Amino acid sequence: MVEELVIAVIAAVCACGLYAMAAARVVRQYERGVVFRLGRLQEGIRGPGFTTILPFVDKLHKVNLQIVTMPVPAQDGITRDNVTVRVDAVIYFKVVDAAEALVRVEDYRFAVSQMAQTSLRSIIGKSDLDDLLSNREKLNQGLELMIDSPAIGWGVQIDRVEIKDVSLPETMKRSMARQAEADRERRARVINADAELQASKKLAEAAKEMSGQPAALQLRLLQTVVAVAAEKNSTLVLPFPVELLRFLERATPAEAVQAVQAVSGAVQAAPSPPADKSPAAAATDGADAADAADAVEPGAPDAVEPDAVELGAPDLAVPGLTTRPKVSSVPTTSSPMPAPPLEEEPQKRQDAQPV
Repeated sequence: MVEELVIAVIAAVCACGLYAMAAARVVRQYERGVVFRLGRLQEGIRGPGFTTILPFVDKLHKVNLQIVTMPVPAQDGITRDNVTVRVDAVIYFKVVDAAEALVRVEDYRFAVSQMAQTSLRSIIGKSDLDDLLSNREKLNQGLELMIDSPAIGWGVQIDRVEIKDVSLPETMKRSMARQAEADRERRARVINADAELQASKKLAEAAKEMSGQPAALQLRLLQTVVAVAAEKNSTLVLPFPVELLRFLERATPAEAVQAVQAVSGAVQAAPSPPADKSPAAAATDGADAADAADAVEPGAPDAVEPDAVELGAPDLAVPGLTTRPKVSSVPTTSSPMPAPPLEEEPQKRQDAQPV
């Protein structure tokens, strides 16, 4: 009798131990327990620590509340400015409501991953290439809002979304490299032009100061010679004074004007034909002049007139050749004698013959 009682007590203790082992559960600090009793969700979330359930009746599901880092697979898309890119990202999220994460969606991790991929494709189509490369903060915020809107109903909170890399085609990379090089060249030219402008202003101020003291320019020239000679070279550079060139420039027009005035004076001093000459003699002189003009063929090499001097041209002094101005090419105040027409020459010759 006693032995049967001892065996029954031992059996009861073993049964209680097995029941306790089946009912005991341990929830970690970063987890929360959700209990389903006969398939129905029980109110209250089991916190971290030791907890018990009814064996074969209750089922405990543990939900991790830690922040999950999930990479988003690279997505191929076309930007708003028709550039093909390949973009990948990473998403950080956590579960804020364990019961909703288990009840509302079958697998909240897979759901968040698919939502991130579709949102990333949508962001690529709405953005320009420059925004993807330089304005990622704004795109990250927009992508976070697009994923967080449906995830709130799943008991999931999107903590952060980051675009990791933007892959471009090789042709686009070469085009962007040329564009960057051209932009740097433009900025270099602008800086150089600005430096030239500032230097020209300073030089103008220096020239204004030196114009008041002519000796300052000579001292500056001497300093240049000293600077060149200090390099221990065999070449000595002597600056040519600019004032000499200006003097020659001012002197050349004056000499030309003097030459023109001299020619005009010579023409005015030339003797006029006698007034008592008969018309027949004048006609004879005109005919002789016409014969002399016909004897010389125009355009021939021997028809060069050394007496012809063009006004305003510099005087050329040739040794052994004496030139005088041509009377017919210089306007004078006296009225020249008109030359007789050529078609009346035979008639005038017959009139000039003595009877």
